[in-house]
Amino acid sequence: MAITGAHVARAPRIRLGMVGGGRDAFIGAVHRIAARLDDQYELVAGCFSSSAEKSMASGADLGVDPRRTYASFAEMARAEARKKEGIEAVAIVTPNHMHAPVALEFLRRGIHVICDKPLTATLTEAKKLAKAAEASGVVFALTHNYTGYPMIRQAAEMVRNGELGEIRLVQVEYAQDWLAEPIEQSGQKQADWRTDPARTGAGGATGDIGTHAFNLANFVTGLTLESLAADLQSFVAGRRVDDNGHVMMRYTSGAKGMLWCSQVATGLENNLKLRVFGTKAGIEWSQEDPNYLWVGPLGAPRYRLTRGGAGSGAAAARVTRIPPGHPEGYLEGFANIYAEAARAILARRDGSPPDAAVTFPGLKEGLEGVAFVDACVRSSRKNGAWVTLNL
Repeated sequence: MAITGAHVARAPRIRLGMVGGGRDAFIGAVHRIAARLDDQYELVAGCFSSSAEKSMASGADLGVDPRRTYASFAEMARAEARKKEGIEAVAIVTPNHMHAPVALEFLRRGIHVICDKPLTATLTEAKKLAKAAEASGVVFALTHNYTGYPMIRQAAEMVRNGELGEIRLVQVEYAQDWLAEPIEQSGQKQADWRTDPARTGAGGATGDIGTHAFNLANFVTGLTLESLAADLQSFVAGRRVDDNGHVMMRYTSGAKGMLWCSQVATGLENNLKLRVFGTKAGIEWSQEDPNYLWVGPLGAPRYRLTRGGAGSGAAAARVTRIPPGHPEGYLEGFANIYAEAARAILARRDGSPPDAAVTFPGLKEGLEGVAFVDACVRSSRKNGAWVTLNL
């Protein structure tokens, strides 16, 4: 079979900078791998830590020119904007509370932004950032990486083509157990900032993984949320943000949904699952077995579609790299977002019209995600009252 993949026509690599992601930072390495997988970016500059010493050490680890390894993101933005061959795009891989200030520095200078999710820590910041990004006219990509999986693209294409009929029910969950104990009290870096409301925002599990589940459901179904009712918990004593949440959802179309996110679900690792049921058929996908999409037509046997296999369509093929039976997963999902962003950035570089097929999460999805967290927190404080998103 022909593998089309997420490959982009050969052009000079996009000059990429990075803020955050230095030594001991998990997500920074993920972004760097994703950016290099299709050979479209070259990391040439960075401010890899809020510590100048650690930033320099991290830059040396990565082979970045020490003259382009910076002590602050503001210094980096100013210096790179003045260079003839300065960065064209910046990857932001900091804790949530730094997304807005970092992005704004680079947006002001016309530099494209690829930002880890969620968009910001607060809804006020999200609205300000979205307005600034729209005014700047740059490419703004948000790395909701699960939308990059081929069989998620397949599922969304099937919904758009009417193969499921009218959508009635949406069931989505993302459950982990890594915060089942108070490991933030031991100084574990990832747990420390993710359970600190000053850095992560008002939502804990809702902001960290609930936004992924919410975004995934929206991406596949194309539905618009009307209102939600949330019951959030902090099961671990002394924890200042939620570590579990149950959310009921009503969509403008009349469809109903349920979302569960948890970081205290003992025995589960990265259990992201989506089920969508329509009048004609239902579909089911699991992130821990991502190369398969199960389809259940009404009145007919349930069957399985495989990534790159018979029956999968153009949307899945666009982001498929290797033949069926060879696993593709988490890193490739991230890389697909980077590849789609590269297509958009390269089009801007040479003045080409945008490709309508290019699909990646951006400002709209980012604003919706932060508004979702805000609504969940408001609803739970009102004992699960139904609330709307403040968009």
